[in-house]
Amino acid sequence: MTDGRNSQEPVTIVLAHGAWADGSSWAPVIAPLQRRGLAVRAAPLHLTSLADDVAALDRVLERIGGPVVLAGHAYAGAVIASARGDHVQSLVFVAALAPDEGETVLDVFQRAAPHPQAPQLAPDPYGAIWLPDAAFPAAFAQHAPADSAAVLAAVQRPIHLPCITTPVGRPLWRDRPSWFLLAEEDRMIAAETQRFMATRMGATLCAAPVDHAPMVSAPEVVVGVLLEAMCTS
Repeated sequence: MTDGRNSQEPVTIVLAHGAWADGSSWAPVIAPLQRRGLAVRAAPLHLTSLADDVAALDRVLERIGGPVVLAGHAYAGAVIASARGDHVQSLVFVAALAPDEGETVLDVFQRAAPHPQAPQLAPDPYGAIWLPDAAFPAAFAQHAPADSAAVLAAVQRPIHLPCITTPVGRPLWRDRPSWFLLAEEDRMIAAETQRFMATRMGATLCAAPVDHAPMVSAPEVVVGVLLEAMCTS
């Protein structure tokens, strides 16, 4: 199969959500992209294990025949970098975690000390990690309108330990051009950690004074990075 990078077929933008979210978190980004006539898909991840989530994303990619710009938020940075890349032409990391081969999501997440307002996280008896409701307006999306943060809390889906403790293989960013939206005011993933990952992967760095969930609080910034990746890769 060809990787699609030189194809004249229309590009589809595929969006993968992170922990404590679902595909609806991308809604403020999807609408303006669709108004431009672009094809967009939000991949539903299980958040049960890294392997489950990569398989779920691969099934979405299998349904798309042409080239893809693949974007991942937060935890989903590890998922998009583990996907089968046959027709992925570029990757976009949005305030994301990007472990290298042999590393886990937890390894890179813990590189820096947590922000003072970051929540303390621990799995429940079932291995599920929930985000406290108060953390959504305080750390997850502190720049978002209050009602948007409340909705994020209401629809949250927990992430499970195998998502963040499984070592990754060779990441796709070693073989594809990448863009990284660095969230300078992120209280969940330290900005210095994001900069380290972006530099290590040789990504085109786009830094902005946004919080951890810019697809909700600053969707125009995310749209701009996606369009740049689509047009210049």
